Amino acid sequence: MVTRPLTLWLLGDGKAGHENQSLGLAEALGRVTPCAIHRIPLAGAAGWLGRIRAARAAAVGLPKPDLILAAGHATHPALLWLARQQRVPSIVLMRPSLPLSCFDLCVAPAHDFPPGTPSRPNLILTRGALNRVAPPDLSARTGRMLLVGGPSTAHGWDGAALLQAIEQITASNPASGVWQLADSRRTPAGFSEEIRQRLPAIQVVAHPQTTPDWLPGQLATAAQVWVTEDSVSMIYEALSSGAKVGLLPAPRTKLSSRVIRGLDELITSHTLTTYATWLTTRTLAYPSEPLREADRCAAEVLRRF
Repeated sequence: MVTRPLTLWLLGDGKAGHENQSLGLAEALGRVTPCAIHRIPLAGAAGWLGRIRAARAAAVGLPKPDLILAAGHATHPALLWLARQQRVPSIVLMRPSLPLSCFDLCVAPAHDFPPGTPSRPNLILTRGALNRVAPPDLSARTGRMLLVGGPSTAHGWDGAALLQAIEQITASNPASGVWQLADSRRTPAGFSEEIRQRLPAIQVVAHPQTTPDWLPGQLATAAQVWVTEDSVSMIYEALSSGAKVGLLPAPRTKLSSRVIRGLDELITSHTLTTYATWLTTRTLAYPSEPLREADRCAAEVLRRF
């Protein structure tokens, strides 16, 4: 018997981090069953009424959806309006600004909620945000990556200490291949150029030169990945890839926050290796298994809906 593909509508607010979560779940659904993905852009529309109008206009002519997914507070009213108009389930990624009861399902990082939050039938808690990194294959992995963020709400910046750490790490085994460093929009101006000047053997890739598919593709071949502690999304992407993952130092500006709680859990469980630990052991620990949160959530979505 031939079954038709699932039709998914994805609402996007134009922020890559948000849209990657919706795409991560949609692509994981596609690894289980055929899916037709239709993206509805809301970036540029002003106010909740303007975004509902933009969503309604963008949906004209699209096949009726089976599920509608969205991430980001700006998408919530349009998500609910479309889901009720189409009479299909709404799935929100990340903790919403509206009450959870408004949505058929919420998929959100556990660190978005206070410890001890009671379970709810329409809530799936995950280790970190969902992402587009596919489950690792069994081919040989030789890549070596450095992923650099910048100042955030929970972390500051110490370029000198970071440069020293990168120099130590890349000098520890120079014969095993080229190191690749990718910066981000938060990386302070001049740091990547300083890497080029001080450590010319490192291949520096500036974030404006990359496409949305670039990082997942590089992580698929990486044997080890070092990520600055502030770069939470990239940390979970690296852990999803099956690589060994280390934490590059970034000074904490908060003693406790949802981000810090999530990081400390990963460090305590030996899922991540800190730079301080690496200085003592000179080894990166393998996680017990790669994170496959998008695939776990996809299976649960299909079971429910």
